[in-house]
Amino acid sequence: MLKIDPTAVVSPLADVERSVRGTLIEIGPRVLIDSFVKIKAVGGSGEVIIGADSAVNSGTVIYTGNGVRIGEAVLIAANCTLAPTNHEISDRNARIRDQGFMESRGGIVIEDDVWLGAGVVVLDGAVIGKGCVVAAGAVVRGKLEPYGIYAGAPVRRIGERGKG
Repeated sequence: MLKIDPTAVVSPLADVERSVRGTLIEIGPRVLIDSFVKIKAVGGSGEVIIGADSAVNSGTVIYTGNGVRIGEAVLIAANCTLAPTNHEISDRNARIRDQGFMESRGGIVIEDDVWLGAGVVVLDGAVIGKGCVVAAGAVVRGKLEPYGIYAGAPVRRIGERGKG
């Protein structure tokens, strides 16, 4: 199911797939979905909810997987990947593509007023606290504390927003 608020702007060059299983993809008020953004229903039954006044820039891919919740006023730079799912790999006698997906780690939660720099990768189980800044190229797997500044792969805290 696809719900797009009438005040949202979705580029005609974006690709928002409808789920064959009926997974909810909801784009809130005043959201901007730029060209070449891909929202792909795959790998689980989680919903994708994008909160008011958020912006998702070109080249970003969001998989539905185990769910993605993006808060209000979140800015996602170009070429980010939000992947709330993991392929099963436990049986070496079966091809990875034939094994399906691992159990959910809880999907992805991005709280309000967050900035993700270009090329950030966010994985299943990540919780990005309110007001966080995540530097370009970071890989996020766990919980990031509110108003922290994070960088690296894997991500580590390098400062706090608003502190000189």
